[in-house]
Amino acid sequence: MERLHKFLSRAGVASRRLAEDWIRAGRVAVNGQVVTEMGVKIDADRDKVQVDGRLVRPPAAPVTVMLHKPYGYISSTHDPQGRRVVTDLLKDAFKERLYPVGRLDYDATGLLLLTNDGDLAYRLTHPGYQVPRVYRVTVAGEVSPETLDRLTEGVKVGDRTVTALVEVKKRESGRTVLELVLREGRYHLVKRLLLHVGHPVLKLKRIAFGPLHLGTLPRGDFRMLSREEIEALKTKVQMR
Repeated sequence: MERLHKFLSRAGVASRRLAEDWIRAGRVAVNGQVVTEMGVKIDADRDKVQVDGRLVRPPAAPVTVMLHKPYGYISSTHDPQGRRVVTDLLKDAFKERLYPVGRLDYDATGLLLLTNDGDLAYRLTHPGYQVPRVYRVTVAGEVSPETLDRLTEGVKVGDRTVTALVEVKKRESGRTVLELVLREGRYHLVKRLLLHVGHPVLKLKRIAFGPLHLGTLPRGDFRMLSREEIEALKTKVQMR
């Protein structure tokens, strides 16, 4: 037996949070009965689950892919404005429907995971698990030692204070290349953080996520994660 919202997440139809919203809205039925309360448990092998009248099939075997996201793609499965989405790059290589784990901005590049494992995706993006993200960032201006200290000590962005590990990789005329480590992935967080300290982002690339490194994977290409990489991810988010 498992909770209904977790089943919907594992089945790849929605994140846990979105599944909870659907349940509250009366869009989910179990064995023909609409469910609107949290905490309902089902037997995935016996119970019939529907969303908006459409049957939800039991979860397929988990698939997780690393993509080197190029510039000019939306981290989504669909864009109302008709822009290119990252799933276009998978070229129908998988029969399973895969979803981006978190996001990279339209103009950002680098390591992006896609998976149909809703539980893994939920934990990897939840701030409570503190999964580190490593970025190579080019910013406008020359970043001073005082600014580096400020980033390390913490900068308030929105309603929370964000701390970062920062290393200067290169100083150029009118710009600085930084390596930045964050442990959460809020909307536009890298850009907002660096703008707060007076250095707008000119270029952004994610080079590592948790125990995974982008390495030499060509831009626009993807690969399946190895068994060892999956185990390392699950260990990181306490699924082992």
